[in-house]
Amino acid sequence: MKELQAVNQNLVLELEDENTETKTASGIIIPDTAKEKTNIAKVKWMSLIENSEIVPGDLVVYKPFSGTEIEFEGKKYLVLAYADVLAKVVEVEMI
Repeated sequence: MKELQAVNQNLVLELEDENTETKTASGIIIPDTAKEKTNIAKVKWMSLIENSEIVPGDLVVYKPFSGTEIEFEGKKYLVLAYADVLAKVVEVEMI
């Protein structure tokens, strides 16, 4: 089994497969390439970063148009710098 190993303070995010065309009520087909992509993804792998607030498995929000999309063993990933992560999605209890 192969696995990507991030280096130089980079993260590898697992991207959701969004290959679905949308059809409007009037019948116009909106291709996948014309849709706005989400900037939220799950951390799959990361390089060794001291005092990191993020661990593999966390859901993070990242800067738009950042990183490099790659395909590895049939899945899509995004490799981006740790500094391009804007926030971590966390569950909180309602009081």
